[in-house]
Amino acid sequence: MRNIFIAICCWLCFPYGGICQVEVSKEELDGRFNFYVVNDMGRNGYYDQKPIAERMGEMEEVFGPEFVAALGDVHHFEGVASVNDPLWMTNYELIYSHPELMIEWFPVLGNHEYRGNTQAVLDYARVSRRWCMPARYYTKEYEIDEKGHTIRLVFIDTAPLIDKYREESDAYPDAGKQDMQRQLNWIDSVLTVNKATWTVVMGHHPIYAETSKSDEERLDLQERLDPILRKHGVDFYICGHIHNYQYIQQKGSPVDYIVNTAGALSRKVKPIQGTRFCSGETGFSVCSASADELRFYMLDKDGKVLYTVKRKK
Repeated sequence: MRNIFIAICCWLCFPYGGICQVEVSKEELDGRFNFYVVNDMGRNGYYDQKPIAERMGEMEEVFGPEFVAALGDVHHFEGVASVNDPLWMTNYELIYSHPELMIEWFPVLGNHEYRGNTQAVLDYARVSRRWCMPARYYTKEYEIDEKGHTIRLVFIDTAPLIDKYREESDAYPDAGKQDMQRQLNWIDSVLTVNKATWTVVMGHHPIYAETSKSDEERLDLQERLDPILRKHGVDFYICGHIHNYQYIQQKGSPVDYIVNTAGALSRKVKPIQGTRFCSGETGFSVCSASADELRFYMLDKDGKVLYTVKRKK
C-alpha cells in the first residue's frame, strides 16, 4: 500500500506539477559542458531576483558553468536609455555581483529592451568585460569533450520576427527597423552548415507556450521560425517571456520546446496540448551537454531541481 501511495504522489507531480525536487551532485555533472540560463529578471533586486542571483553564484561549485545565457528582459520595464543608465547597476552589476558570476554573459534582446534603446544594450559590451553581445543575433560553438564533440548555440532576436512589435512603433521604436527576412535567412544558413553534435537555439519569445499573452506572438514564430528549426532538426529551442517553466513537445517536430522561468517574479501556469512539464516557480536553469546526452535542469530559487529534460543521441 505504501508503494502505491508513493507512486500516486509521483504521478501527481509529473508531468505537470512543480513539487518534486531532487538534488543534483557534482559527480553527476563531471566531464559535462554546462552553462546557466536566466531571463526576465530585471527587478532592481526585488522579489526573488537577488536571492536567485546569490544562489547562482553559490552553486558554481556544483555546476561549473562556462557562461550565462541571458535570454532577454534583463531590464524591466522600459529598457535602458544609454550605457550610462543607472539600471545597469540596479538590475545587473550590483545584483549579479557574486565572484563566480564574473564569467561571460551572452544576452539576447527581450520585449522590454525593445521599449528602450536597444543599441545601448549592444554597446554595453564595450563597458562590461562580461557582457558579451557582438550583435542582435549571433552564434557560438564549443567543444564539449576531448574527442571533438561540439555544441552549437544560436542566439536570436525574436521581437522583430513578430508583427505586434514591428507595428507598435511608439512602444517598440527599434523593432520595425530590423530586417526580419535577413535574420531568418541567417538562421537558416547557420543551421544549414552546422555539423555540431548538439544544436540549441535561444531567443526571448516562445514558439509554443501556455500564456494569456497574445496568440499572434506565437503564431508569427510558428509560421516564420519554427519551420527552419524543424527542417534542421534543432535539439532545444529555449526561451523566456512567459515567467514560468514549460516543456512542450509537438507532434511531428524533432524540437524540444523549453520555456525558462523568470529570475525574479513568476506567473501561474497550466498544461496545454504537448505539455510534458510546467511549474510556476521562479529560478534559473542549467543546460548540460555530453557526447551522448543533452540535459536541461530546471531549478527553483533554492537551487533544487524541479525537472530535467533529457535528450539522447
